[in-house]
Amino acid sequence: MVNYNLRPDRLIVNNLQNKVILITGGAKRVGAAICRLLHEHGADLMIHYRQSLGEARALQSELNLKRPNSVAIIQGDLHNLHKLAGLVQETIKHFGRLDVLINNASNYYPTELGEISEHQWDDLIGINLKAPLFLSQAAASELAKHQGCIVNITDMHVERPKKGYVVYSAAKAGLVTLTRSLAHELGPEVRVNAVAPGPVLWPEDNPQFDEVYRQRVISQTLLKRVGQPEDVAKAVRFLVEDAPFITGQVIAVDGGRSFNL
Repeated sequence: MVNYNLRPDRLIVNNLQNKVILITGGAKRVGAAICRLLHEHGADLMIHYRQSLGEARALQSELNLKRPNSVAIIQGDLHNLHKLAGLVQETIKHFGRLDVLINNASNYYPTELGEISEHQWDDLIGINLKAPLFLSQAAASELAKHQGCIVNITDMHVERPKKGYVVYSAAKAGLVTLTRSLAHELGPEVRVNAVAPGPVLWPEDNPQFDEVYRQRVISQTLLKRVGQPEDVAKAVRFLVEDAPFITGQVIAVDGGRSFNL
């Protein structure tokens, strides 16, 4: 099916028509960009949120105006292990199937060695590693029925951890290994890949990321600019829609910054 909507100079092939995607943390920032692009390509979405109800409802309304009844939202605390399977089950109940799981939700903040608490460990490991594992486990059999896939959102810093972010770095590095392990475990029916963003969106309300820091980061990229959430979304769309022979891989979307760290 060919869709000539949006702008007349854009030809969109709806290769994801009749595909159902569950995305965690999809209500805002990079998650919302992923939702918009996949929906544009024909997918139906179950958008998970934790606290961003207003943003989730606004995005749902925006996308359902373009294609009625194509987007639903679901609330859930990803720390609660008993709730994770329910996210998958509710998606299947609502849409009748599940084709793609995108583990996008993430917590990000510094943890200084010597002051790391058990709560910080549980929080950062729980959202960035534990939840993707147990969501993938819950979704695996349904994804296998439809030759589906999983995309995990990691971080370019897993290869060269950022100082002061010990637990976050460990969690995201674990997510890379989880991606490769799940590719082994779930193949050949289910593909599992990851996208590792670099400087795309600056963290909110963090004075560390001032203008001096931002300009230094930009100077370290080969492309001498920051990326956009849509750049990450395009990499996710590629892995979901156009990469049937790719699994167990990590695509860096960092403007080449990882070469200069």
